[in-house]
Amino acid sequence: MPVRTLRRLLPYVRPYRTQMAVMTLAALSALTASTAVPLVVKRVVDGPVAHHHHAGLITLSWLALALGVSEGMLLWLRRHVLASAATGMEATMRDDLYAHLQRLPVSFHDRWQSGQLLSRATTDLSVIRRFVGYGLVFLVVNTATLVGVSVLLVTLNPAMAALTALGLTPIGVAGARFHHRYVTVARRLQDQQGDLTTLVEEAATGIRIIKAFGRHDVVAADYRGSARVVRASAVETFRVRGWFNAVLGLVPNLILAVVLLWGAIAVSKGALSLGGLVAFISLLLMLVWPVESLGEILAMAGEAAAATERFFEVLDTTPDIQDRPGAYALAEATGRVRFDHVDFSYPGPEQTLVLQGIDVDIAPGETLALVGRTGSGKSTLISLMSRLYDVTAGRVTLDGVDVRDLQLDSLRRHVGVVFDEPTLFSVSVRENLMLGAPTATDADLWAALETAQATFVSELPWGLDTRIGEQGLTLSGGQRQRLALARAIVGRPRVLVLDDPLSAVDVHTEARIQSGLRAVLADSTVLLVAHRPSTVALADRVAFLDGGRVSAVGSHHELLTTVPAYRAVLADARHEMVS
Repeated sequence: MPVRTLRRLLPYVRPYRTQMAVMTLAALSALTASTAVPLVVKRVVDGPVAHHHHAGLITLSWLALALGVSEGMLLWLRRHVLASAATGMEATMRDDLYAHLQRLPVSFHDRWQSGQLLSRATTDLSVIRRFVGYGLVFLVVNTATLVGVSVLLVTLNPAMAALTALGLTPIGVAGARFHHRYVTVARRLQDQQGDLTTLVEEAATGIRIIKAFGRHDVVAADYRGSARVVRASAVETFRVRGWFNAVLGLVPNLILAVVLLWGAIAVSKGALSLGGLVAFISLLLMLVWPVESLGEILAMAGEAAAATERFFEVLDTTPDIQDRPGAYALAEATGRVRFDHVDFSYPGPEQTLVLQGIDVDIAPGETLALVGRTGSGKSTLISLMSRLYDVTAGRVTLDGVDVRDLQLDSLRRHVGVVFDEPTLFSVSVRENLMLGAPTATDADLWAALETAQATFVSELPWGLDTRIGEQGLTLSGGQRQRLALARAIVGRPRVLVLDDPLSAVDVHTEARIQSGLRAVLADSTVLLVAHRPSTVALADRVAFLDGGRVSAVGSHHELLTTVPAYRAVLADARHEMVS
């Protein structure tokens, strides 16, 4: 793993430096104990065995047993500390990533696939945890093993030690080539796994659509194609590791065979004791594991380097919608909203203006309906109110204050939102509703449900505590929309943004909701995206959008009389309802 990558991980490793030090010390101590065993064996062979001293044999045997028990206990300590440190670091990184994803603007999530983000929060962090908790420790331990054992080999027989070092040189060259190639393949594989995760996630959330259109074969074919790509890259990683592991398995055994032959000749000539040869071979065998594990450690390092890059790709993204320096909280708002010569274009290379010269003033307590054909910019305009996006030019103000000068938490406490596609979470009804008002009482929740005509909640198995399915799919479209409306109004926000909130509701229920909303909306300024004439009737005034511009503002009846395009849009909407 590059030093730069390790340096980036240091802030996450530092809080666990004590555990990491204990873990490394335990591993090095275990190494010392295991390294001492061959030296004890040498003493046994050259002493008690050669001279038939049984008393000395018993003493050295107890020493070897003590060393073995110590090694086992130290290895247990290392693994015990590893579980705490490595998993703690992984949890911290996942918490930071999740929190940062919440801070990133909607424009970021528009560009990124959910599967790519999921794979970074799960698979990639597990890869980093395994390397830091296992690979990095053993990289230190194996390096210490190579150094310590090499020193002992030189002490026992310099000539055979030099031969061993010469034989290990090709492994260093092959290791450098392997790591460079493996990092490239591992990064490609992780990106492809993110794409595959996206397909699985979309198939799970869109299962009703897939079944309704009978397109499971097409979706399965897309999945198999992506899975084959992932498999091909995975096979390539095994192929790259395979040839390197073959080198790692072959070279040490060749060295062992040559050293054994050389040592036997040296023993026969009296240049080396039998105990010395046994100790040398035992120490040489201790090098086999560090050498053979080099491939696994380098592979882990390559995967961790790629995973770290992917993690910091997200974490390094600076939120472009955040509190400005000097932003302040608005204690109480009256609800006056103004779009002051607003232009907007979505982030991207084209930068095409979606909204141009929007200039609308909405008085406190007034309801303004936004009407226009699909693509005219209605939903985009209301998304500027709560700073899901920021204006390209001009400004949006609340009580005369540019919303960019307000703290985001403060702004969004004053603005309630209902989207045209309501999103509910896989938690209880109560928890879904309290997203709009964390301090709301049960009485507040039931009042909001009553206004939104969502009292069907009382018929659910556990009422407010009933856990609804993922994205609320256990409910009908109209039920989801009514719960989303109740969530928005439960906190009685000063500004209420409603993006076609009654599109999935039948006309009779809509009439009852409108009756209840009139009392709620009396204290709120409302931006209402509407398509149905009956919904437009809720508004005090109507702004007609055409091609990203406000072409007319007035009452519903005024626009019906004076604006043919407005009349045509409502006529089309009425025709669609009848159809």
